[in-house]
Amino acid sequence: MKNLKTDSCGMDAGGGHRFALVVAASVFLLAGCAAVSGGAETQGARFEFALIGDVPYDGRQEKHFPNVMKEINAADLAFVVHDGDIQWDGAGWTEKAGGLPPCSDATFEDRLRLARSSRHPFIFTPGDNDWTDCHRAKPQTFDPLERLAKVRQTFFQGDYSLGQRTIRLTRQSENPKYAKYRENARWTHGDALFVTLHLVGSNNNLGRTPEMDAEHAERNAANAAWLKQAFGEAKRSGARGIMIIAQANPGFENTWTPVQQQRYMLGGLRIKSPEKRRTTGFDDFLEALEEEVLAFGKPVVYVHGDTHLYRVDKPLVGSVSRRVIENFTRVETIGWPDTHWVRAIVDPNDPNVFSFRQQIVKENLVTH
Repeated sequence: MKNLKTDSCGMDAGGGHRFALVVAASVFLLAGCAAVSGGAETQGARFEFALIGDVPYDGRQEKHFPNVMKEINAADLAFVVHDGDIQWDGAGWTEKAGGLPPCSDATFEDRLRLARSSRHPFIFTPGDNDWTDCHRAKPQTFDPLERLAKVRQTFFQGDYSLGQRTIRLTRQSENPKYAKYRENARWTHGDALFVTLHLVGSNNNLGRTPEMDAEHAERNAANAAWLKQAFGEAKRSGARGIMIIAQANPGFENTWTPVQQQRYMLGGLRIKSPEKRRTTGFDDFLEALEEEVLAFGKPVVYVHGDTHLYRVDKPLVGSVSRRVIENFTRVETIGWPDTHWVRAIVDPNDPNVFSFRQQIVKENLVTH
């Protein structure tokens, strides 16, 4: 579906002999034009989109990834979202694994080409492999902050998504205070609002060097403002649900009670849970997330990659109630070494609004 503008629904009422026809037709046209914006479908409509992440890494995945995109391109989807790590972890790459070397300009250009080849609008948010961990890349190391600038320059030009068909994105950089954060984007489709946050693994770039800590602090503040603004927009627009997409697994279990940790994370291993909560680079985000989710009261989904374990669960625990917050769902996408995708469905008639199905690509199945 091409980007549409509400003024495309204007009618030429000139000519008195056509007046009755125009009046009759307007009954049908007004409903269809009322909610069309930036390529979004009419409110109340069901739609589907694709979620991918942590792919492609090595030479094998570079061969398998086109099979994923072939299926995605053939499907009737509104858009595709990649939740980060478009390349191998810098320390893990070897010549035997093959594929383009991590953090290189050649790798960035190749991944940009893949994104642009998508038949559907393609939205990307960076991961730690894409810049944070480039200081340990092989066969060549890079300065992470220089690579961060390169990521922004390569993937986030203009106000539209990547892909052969595009949608307009609202970027945080429209606010001069956050001019560098072009990667933080927001869009609305149907009854749902979508927002990307530049939240990355490797402890969100905290704790390695003073320069990295300063970057973390500044980006952390930008993310907090962007998250708050997204929820405010969702409330104002009457969105039925909101989806947040970032790369990092923020360690929800770090906020669980000892009993919850033992029951769900440690299971039958009978390992004692930590006696003291660890401080991490995600604490501010988890605190703000809980506040916004509770105040919103409607379905909220957080999509991430990072730990490569496909799951759909309820990991957010209230800091006061110490119980699971029911209107929050976490989805972790399928990542290396597996090369498949997740089909997401938005149905305003579903009380949960969002639902998910794993899509196993036959050509990429493992021979056991």
